[in-house]
Amino acid sequence: MARKALIEKCKKEPKYKTRRYNRCQLCGRRRAYYRKFQICRICFRNLASKAEIPGVKKASW
Repeated sequence: MARKALIEKCKKEPKYKTRRYNRCQLCGRRRAYYRKFQICRICFRNLASKAEIPGVKKASW
């Protein structure tokens, strides 16, 4: 419930621009956020393993 409230609060325009912070579009997590994809590392890993993100593949060396 608290996470849903924070997601809704994040959607509102803040009084000052510096107060805005990034949240994952899928789960609402704010840590480990990738700006390029606008999702967190956990969601990124799940989507990349399912090949749902174009141009991303697992590295192996």
